Amino acid sequence: MPFTYNRTVRFSDTDAAGVVYFANVLSICHEAYEASLEASSINIKDFFSNTSVAFPIVHANVDFFRPMFCGDKLAISLIPQNIGVDKFEIAYEIVVDDVMYAKAITRHVCIEVNSRSKSEISGEILNWLETNRKEAESAQRRKSREAM
Repeated sequence: MPFTYNRTVRFSDTDAAGVVYFANVLSICHEAYEASLEASSINIKDFFSNTSVAFPIVHANVDFFRPMFCGDKLAISLIPQNIGVDKFEIAYEIVVDDVMYAKAITRHVCIEVNSRSKSEISGEILNWLETNRKEAESAQRRKSREAM
């Protein structure tokens, strides 16, 4: 099953119209990413303070299908995918009560911090990518069998 992060929309996530501010959706997705790393036994303090490599986001997009309001109970599923020796992408699905509210994608590139040049993804992140890919594929197969 894909990794799922559960989160309640807070008042501070919303804008003057009372809906989740568009940029905050990416922040919420990043929380799910961090939780996924932690669930895979990656020490996020070490991961984000690593002085030799970093994984900056080089592309992000969000598609909104329904507004999210304060108090909504979000289930954010994420499916990371290796897309090269130095980059990966994470697809997010944001669901409330089994209804899709938004989808997002973030693309990350592995770089050496000092030179800011691209670098191969570390074994730790490759393991995280592979584990999550297998879990997502298993969930998709189960869904397909249930639909029959």
